Amino acid sequence: MTTTLSVLVGGGRDEAQVRRLLAPFVAALDGGEVACVVVDDGAGVDLDRWRGLLADAATVRPVVLEAGRPLTADDLAGSAGVFVAGGLTPLYAELVVPARTALAALPYAGFSAGAAIAAERAIVGGWLLEGRPVAPEDAAEDLGDLQVVPGLGRVPFAVDVHAAQWGTLPRAVAAVRSGLVPEARAVDEHTALVVRDGAVAVVGAGSALRVRPADRGVLVS
Repeated sequence: MTTTLSVLVGGGRDEAQVRRLLAPFVAALDGGEVACVVVDDGAGVDLDRWRGLLADAATVRPVVLEAGRPLTADDLAGSAGVFVAGGLTPLYAELVVPARTALAALPYAGFSAGAAIAAERAIVGGWLLEGRPVAPEDAAEDLGDLQVVPGLGRVPFAVDVHAAQWGTLPRAVAAVRSGLVPEARAVDEHTALVVRDGAVAVVGAGSALRVRPADRGVLVS
């Protein structure tokens, strides 16, 4: 039986901590090559940073995407797993999600944007809902209204990232309360969700708060 693994990291700049969070993903590669998917939003990409996070993998093959150049099945051929980096989340959704079918059976790791787009229904940004603030404007990802789009379907719940650091928990709450997503996890930096065959574990330095519908509102646990 094939085991489906997703490791979803909420962000963070401490390389050593993030490498520890990625250990289950690296183990699942079993010595094989990882495709490291990075999106260039026009400002260039820091491949050294992402290679550093994957330094425990045997082989790292960068795959750089840009507007008009989405991820394809050929990009993933021969890879034992795929890591999707961080950056502008709406652009990651636009360029990576078209390859949803091709990467469905591979071990997956996502960092920040890569974690957010792993959801069936992905929160990609925004700070307003019906004209009311639900997150800091600095966390909006260049969007105004809260935006939810189809994701990779690795997990059934939405994932919002940098939760404690950027103040995005209220956005996850708003997305659930309004029915835009059925459930959400608000993941702190240096913290990861390890999802194996549907079972969810939280590892790392922070929290990954679960937001679910409840009578007259939502339940955060």
